[in-house]
Amino acid sequence: MGRGRAKAKQTKVARDLKYRTWETDLEQLKKELSGGDEGGTSANGNNDADVGDDADDYHPRR
Repeated sequence: MGRGRAKAKQTKVARDLKYRTWETDLEQLKKELSGGDEGGTSANGNNDADVGDDADDYHPRR
């Protein structure tokens, strides 16, 4: 018993994921798939694209 509220939340999340319209940045996707910017290495050899946190780019639509 008591599963109704949890199931309703799971259903809501599943519907949101199924029907959400994503705004795809095709230029960013192209850069990621091609290996990124060739000149973007820092002094320690890391790629500048690896420095940022990908979680900061996620903005869910409510």
